[in-house]
Amino acid sequence: MRDRDALYIDGAWTSPLGTGVIAVENPATEETLATVPEGTAEDVDRAVRAARAAFPAWAATSWQERSEFLRRLHAALASREEAIARTIASEVGTPMRIATRIQARLPQAVVAGYAELIADGLPDERVGNSLVVREPAGVVAAITPWNYPLHQITCKLAPALAAGCTIVIKPSEVAPLVAYELMDAVHEAGLPAGVVNLVPGYGPVVGEALATHPEVDLVSFTGSVRAGSRVAELAAGTVKKVALELGGKSANVILEDADVKTAVKVGVSNAFLNGGQTCTAWTRMLVHQDHYEQALDLAKGFAEGFTPGDPLDASTKLGPLVSKAQLDRVRGFIDTGVSEGARVVTGGTASPDGFDRGHYIAATVLADVDQNATVAQEEIFGPVLSVIPFRDEDEALQIANNSRYGLAGGVWAADQDRAIAFARRVRTGSIDVNGGAFNPMAPFGGYKQSGIGREMGRFGLEEFTELKAIQL
Repeated sequence: MRDRDALYIDGAWTSPLGTGVIAVENPATEETLATVPEGTAEDVDRAVRAARAAFPAWAATSWQERSEFLRRLHAALASREEAIARTIASEVGTPMRIATRIQARLPQAVVAGYAELIADGLPDERVGNSLVVREPAGVVAAITPWNYPLHQITCKLAPALAAGCTIVIKPSEVAPLVAYELMDAVHEAGLPAGVVNLVPGYGPVVGEALATHPEVDLVSFTGSVRAGSRVAELAAGTVKKVALELGGKSANVILEDADVKTAVKVGVSNAFLNGGQTCTAWTRMLVHQDHYEQALDLAKGFAEGFTPGDPLDASTKLGPLVSKAQLDRVRGFIDTGVSEGARVVTGGTASPDGFDRGHYIAATVLADVDQNATVAQEEIFGPVLSVIPFRDEDEALQIANNSRYGLAGGVWAADQDRAIAFARRVRTGSIDVNGGAFNPMAPFGGYKQSGIGREMGRFGLEEFTELKAIQL
C-alpha cells in the first residue's frame, strides 16, 4: 500500500504546509502500511476557504445536476470496490467478507440512494400564505471515525452534496487510507473544484480547527461522547449547526415466546460484527430467565465460531482490533466485568492460540452481569457480549432503557405486534423487530447521549439544509 503525501484541496492534490506524517498501522501484523500527511490548522483554513469559494456555484446547481454527479461518484466507487475492501481490511482489520459486503458496498448504496432521492427534485411546501423552502446549509466539516471509515464519510458526504453544500473531510488518523480512495473517486466523478476537500490529521489540531473556523456553517461528527461533547463546545463559539452520532450500548431483547436459537444466533453475529467495533452493536443480550441457560449455551457455541484470523483471508470471521490501545481497553473492560461479578462463558483477555502478533482477542461472552455493571453500561467497542436475565416484559423494558445511550437495539417475539409494541417503548433511535434488515434510507441516529440529529435518507438530507419561509 503506497504512501500518500498530499491533501485534496480545491480539486487538486496539494502539498501540506506542515512536514509531519501519520503512520498507519496494519493491526494484524503491527507493521506500518503507509503514511499520510499530518494536516495543520493552516491546511484547514485553505480547505475551508476553497469550500467557501465553491459554495455559491454548487448551491445554485439543480437537483438533477447534483443527482448526476452522485451517480458518477457511485460508479467510481463501484469500480474500486475490491481495492476499497482490501484497504479497509488492512487498516481496520475488518475481515474481507465484511469489508466487501458492508464496508465497500454500503457506501455505494448510500450514494446511489441520494442520487435517486433527488433525481426528480424535492418540492417546496406551502404553509398558509408562506412558501417554505429548504436551502443548503453552507460549508460542512465532516469529522469521521475509524471503524467504518468510508461509510461514515459517505453518509455525510452524499447528503451534503445532494443538499448543495460543500465539504471538508477529516478522516480518522487511525484509518485514513480509504479516504484517499474516495478522493480518487471524487476526482474521477468530475465534481467541481472546492466542493469536496480532504485534510487528514489529529482531532486536537485539524478537528478543532474545523469546529472553530468562522467559515464553517455545520459540523457533522461521528465518534465518542467525549469527543462529540468537545466538538459541540467548540462549535458553540460561532453558533454552528452540529450533528452528532455518538456511542451506543444497544439491547437485544429476547422475549419468552421468541425463537431463542435464531435470536441468539443473530444477536451474537450483530454483537461481534467488525470485531464488535460497531456503534450499533447489540452488546447487551436480555433473555427471559426461563431460557437464560439455554441462551448462554447457544451464545457460547456461536461465539466460538468466530475464529480469529488474517482479515485478508476469505474464511476469517473475526479480525484483530484496530490498535494496541483498543485491545488494552477491551481487556480492561473484561477484567473489570469479572471483578464486578461477571462470569466468562467463553473468550477472555488472553491472546488467542497461534497469535503472537496483531491486536487479537477472542470473542467473549459474559454471564451473571448486573444491569448496572460497568460492562453493561459502557461502550466497550470490542467482541464482548453481556447476557442479562429478566423476569417479565416490564423488567426487560426497564433494563433496555437503563442506559445513557439510545442508538439501536433489537426485540424478538413470536407475536410481531407484541414485538412492535415493545419496540415503541424502547428509548432508542432505531430498533429491529425479529431481525429486520438494515435500511440505508431510514433515519439513523440516537436518543440521549447517542447524539443529535439523523443521518441517511430524506431525514439525513434535511440535516444539511436551512429552512426559509417566504410570505406571499
